Amino acid sequence: MKTFKFFGLLALILSLGAFTINPNPMVDGYEVGDIATDFSLKNVDGKMVSLSDYKDAKGFLVIFTCNTCPYAKAYEDRIISLDKTYKSKGVPVIAINPNNPDVQAGDSFDKMKQRAAEKGFTYPYLLDEGQKVFPQYGATRTPHVYLLEKTVKGNVVRYIGAIDDNYQDAAKVEDTFVEDAVDAMLAGKEIEVKTTRAIGCGIKV
Repeated sequence: MKTFKFFGLLALILSLGAFTINPNPMVDGYEVGDIATDFSLKNVDGKMVSLSDYKDAKGFLVIFTCNTCPYAKAYEDRIISLDKTYKSKGVPVIAINPNNPDVQAGDSFDKMKQRAAEKGFTYPYLLDEGQKVFPQYGATRTPHVYLLEKTVKGNVVRYIGAIDDNYQDAAKVEDTFVEDAVDAMLAGKEIEVKTTRAIGCGIKV
Protein backbone atom coordinates (compact mmCIF):
# COMPACT_ATOMS: atom_id res chain seq x y z
CA MET A 1 0.00 0.00 0.00
CA LYS A 2 2.89 2.33 0.88
CA THR A 3 4.53 1.56 -2.47
CA PHE A 4 1.31 2.41 -4.30
CA LYS A 5 1.04 5.74 -2.46
CA PHE A 6 4.69 6.56 -3.21
CA PHE A 7 4.31 5.98 -6.95
CA GLY A 8 1.03 7.89 -6.95
CA LEU A 9 2.75 10.88 -5.32
CA LEU A 10 5.67 10.59 -7.76
CA ALA A 11 3.28 10.60 -10.72
CA LEU A 12 1.56 13.71 -9.36
CA ILE A 13 4.89 15.55 -8.95
CA LEU A 14 5.97 14.64 -12.48
CA SER A 15 2.65 15.73 -13.95
CA LEU A 16 2.90 19.11 -12.21
CA GLY A 17 6.45 19.50 -13.50
CA ALA A 18 5.22 19.12 -17.05
CA PHE A 19 3.30 22.37 -16.64
CA THR A 20 6.21 24.39 -15.26
CA ILE A 21 6.18 27.75 -17.06
CA ASN A 22 9.95 28.23 -16.89
CA PRO A 23 11.85 25.36 -18.58
CA ASN A 24 15.26 26.71 -17.50
CA PRO A 25 16.07 26.33 -13.78
CA MET A 26 18.71 29.09 -14.05
CA VAL A 27 16.06 31.65 -14.91
CA ASP A 28 13.74 33.65 -12.70
CA GLY A 29 13.60 37.06 -14.26
CA TYR A 30 11.63 40.26 -14.64
CA GLU A 31 7.92 40.84 -14.84
CA VAL A 32 6.17 43.78 -16.45
CA GLY A 33 6.61 46.79 -14.18
CA ASP A 34 9.99 45.72 -12.82
CA ILE A 35 13.06 47.91 -13.20
CA ALA A 36 15.78 46.27 -15.28
CA THR A 37 19.36 46.67 -14.13
CA ASP A 38 21.97 47.85 -16.61
CA PHE A 39 24.69 45.64 -18.05
CA SER A 40 28.02 45.99 -19.82
CA LEU A 41 28.55 43.47 -22.61
CA LYS A 42 30.97 43.20 -25.53
CA ASN A 43 29.67 44.16 -28.94
CA VAL A 44 30.82 42.54 -32.20
CA ASP A 45 32.99 45.63 -32.81
CA GLY A 46 34.91 44.86 -29.61
CA LYS A 47 33.47 47.78 -27.63
CA MET A 48 31.55 47.42 -24.39
CA VAL A 49 27.90 48.51 -24.52
CA SER A 50 25.58 49.55 -21.69
CA LEU A 51 22.07 50.97 -21.70
CA SER A 52 23.48 54.03 -19.92
CA ASP A 53 25.47 54.82 -23.08
CA TYR A 54 22.23 55.93 -24.75
CA LYS A 55 21.72 59.30 -23.11
CA ASP A 56 18.84 60.39 -25.36
CA ALA A 57 16.98 57.06 -25.48
CA LYS A 58 13.32 56.88 -24.48
CA GLY A 59 13.51 53.14 -24.14
CA PHE A 60 15.07 49.98 -25.49
CA LEU A 61 14.14 46.81 -27.32
CA VAL A 62 16.38 44.27 -25.61
CA ILE A 63 16.17 41.15 -27.77
CA PHE A 64 17.82 37.87 -26.83
CA THR A 65 18.71 36.18 -30.12
CA CYS A 66 21.49 34.13 -31.69
CA ASN A 67 23.13 32.89 -34.89
CA THR A 68 21.96 29.31 -35.00
CA CYS A 69 18.29 29.09 -34.04
CA PRO A 70 16.01 28.88 -37.11
CA TYR A 71 13.43 31.04 -35.32
CA ALA A 72 16.04 33.71 -34.62
CA LYS A 73 17.19 33.60 -38.25
CA ALA A 74 13.60 33.95 -39.45
CA TYR A 75 13.27 37.15 -37.42
CA GLU A 76 16.58 38.81 -38.32
CA ASP A 77 15.17 41.02 -41.07
CA ARG A 78 12.25 42.00 -38.87
CA ILE A 79 14.62 42.91 -36.02
CA ILE A 80 16.63 45.07 -38.43
CA SER A 81 13.36 46.73 -39.50
CA LEU A 82 12.35 47.35 -35.88
CA ASP A 83 15.67 49.05 -35.22
CA LYS A 84 15.41 51.22 -38.33
CA THR A 85 11.86 52.22 -37.43
CA TYR A 86 12.28 52.94 -33.74
CA LYS A 87 15.91 53.93 -33.24
CA SER A 88 15.16 57.35 -34.74
CA LYS A 89 12.23 57.62 -32.30
CA GLY A 90 14.45 56.92 -29.32
CA VAL A 91 13.93 53.17 -28.90
CA PRO A 92 16.92 51.28 -30.33
CA VAL A 93 17.34 47.53 -30.54
CA ILE A 94 19.97 45.99 -28.27
CA ALA A 95 20.51 42.37 -29.35
CA ILE A 96 22.12 39.90 -26.94
CA ASN A 97 23.32 36.38 -27.71
CA PRO A 98 22.67 34.37 -24.51
CA ASN A 99 23.91 30.98 -25.73
CA ASN A 100 26.94 29.20 -24.30
CA PRO A 101 29.41 28.91 -27.23
CA ASP A 102 30.98 25.84 -25.61
CA VAL A 103 27.62 24.12 -26.08
CA GLN A 104 26.63 25.81 -29.37
CA ALA A 105 29.81 26.44 -31.38
CA GLY A 106 27.93 28.38 -34.04
CA ASP A 107 27.21 31.07 -31.46
CA SER A 108 30.85 31.92 -30.73
CA PHE A 109 31.94 35.55 -30.70
CA ASP A 110 33.76 35.13 -34.03
CA LYS A 111 30.63 33.63 -35.59
CA MET A 112 28.59 36.53 -34.18
CA LYS A 113 30.91 39.02 -35.88
CA GLN A 114 30.57 37.11 -39.13
CA ARG A 115 26.77 36.98 -38.95
CA ALA A 116 26.47 40.67 -38.09
CA ALA A 117 28.59 41.59 -41.10
CA GLU A 118 26.70 39.26 -43.45
CA LYS A 119 23.29 40.61 -42.45
CA GLY A 120 24.33 44.21 -41.96
CA PHE A 121 23.01 44.48 -38.41
CA THR A 122 22.19 48.12 -37.63
CA TYR A 123 22.26 47.54 -33.87
CA PRO A 124 24.67 46.25 -31.23
CA TYR A 125 24.99 42.49 -31.12
CA LEU A 126 26.33 41.60 -27.68
CA LEU A 127 27.68 38.41 -26.17
CA ASP A 128 26.30 37.46 -22.76
CA GLU A 129 29.69 36.16 -21.68
CA GLY A 130 29.33 33.93 -18.65
CA GLN A 131 25.55 33.95 -19.19
CA LYS A 132 24.94 36.48 -16.42
CA VAL A 133 22.38 38.78 -18.06
CA PHE A 134 19.74 36.51 -19.55
CA PRO A 135 18.85 34.92 -16.17
CA GLN A 136 18.28 38.40 -14.72
CA TYR A 137 15.79 39.12 -17.48
CA GLY A 138 14.21 35.68 -17.40
CA ALA A 139 14.77 34.98 -21.09
CA THR A 140 14.17 31.36 -22.05
CA ARG A 141 14.02 31.48 -25.86
CA THR A 142 15.69 32.99 -28.89
CA PRO A 143 14.24 35.37 -29.84
CA HIS A 144 12.80 36.79 -26.60
CA VAL A 145 11.93 40.50 -26.41
CA TYR A 146 11.92 42.93 -23.49
CA LEU A 147 10.64 46.44 -24.10
CA LEU A 148 12.06 48.87 -21.55
CA GLU A 149 10.93 52.43 -20.93
CA LYS A 150 13.53 54.87 -19.67
CA THR A 151 12.14 56.73 -16.65
CA VAL A 152 13.50 58.73 -13.72
CA LYS A 153 13.21 55.53 -11.66
CA GLY A 154 15.14 53.43 -14.18
CA ASN A 155 14.43 51.22 -17.17
CA VAL A 156 10.94 49.86 -16.56
CA VAL A 157 9.87 46.64 -18.27
CA ARG A 158 6.75 47.35 -20.35
CA TYR A 159 6.43 44.27 -22.58
CA ILE A 160 7.84 40.73 -22.59
CA GLY A 161 7.48 38.05 -25.25
CA ALA A 162 7.32 37.47 -28.98
CA ILE A 163 7.90 39.92 -31.83
CA ASP A 164 4.70 38.99 -33.62
CA ASP A 165 2.36 36.05 -34.24
CA ASN A 166 3.96 34.43 -37.29
CA TYR A 167 7.65 33.54 -37.32
CA GLN A 168 7.31 31.63 -40.58
CA ASP A 169 6.01 34.38 -42.84
CA ALA A 170 6.28 38.11 -42.17
CA ALA A 171 3.68 38.78 -44.86
CA LYS A 172 1.07 36.82 -42.91
CA VAL A 173 1.58 38.51 -39.55
CA GLU A 174 -1.69 39.68 -38.00
CA ASP A 175 -0.58 40.75 -34.50
CA THR A 176 2.50 42.96 -34.32
CA PHE A 177 3.01 42.70 -30.57
CA VAL A 178 6.28 44.62 -30.31
CA GLU A 179 5.32 47.41 -32.71
CA ASP A 180 2.00 47.88 -30.94
CA ALA A 181 3.72 48.00 -27.56
CA VAL A 182 6.36 50.53 -28.63
CA ASP A 183 3.80 52.74 -30.39
CA ALA A 184 1.60 52.78 -27.29
CA MET A 185 4.53 53.50 -25.00
CA LEU A 186 5.75 56.41 -27.13
CA ALA A 187 2.21 57.82 -27.28
CA GLY A 188 1.86 57.61 -23.51
CA LYS A 189 -0.94 55.10 -23.81
CA GLU A 190 -1.61 51.84 -22.00
CA ILE A 191 -0.04 48.82 -23.71
CA GLU A 192 -2.92 46.44 -24.35
CA VAL A 193 -0.90 43.21 -24.70
CA LYS A 194 1.91 43.29 -22.15
CA THR A 195 3.07 39.68 -22.31
CA THR A 196 3.04 36.94 -24.92
CA ARG A 197 4.66 33.53 -25.17
CA ALA A 198 8.09 33.72 -26.76
CA ILE A 199 8.41 31.25 -29.62
CA GLY A 200 11.92 30.00 -30.39
CA CYS A 201 14.78 27.74 -29.43
CA GLY A 202 15.69 27.14 -25.81
CA ILE A 203 18.75 29.01 -24.60
CA LYS A 204 21.83 26.77 -24.56
CA VAL A 205 23.47 26.62 -21.15
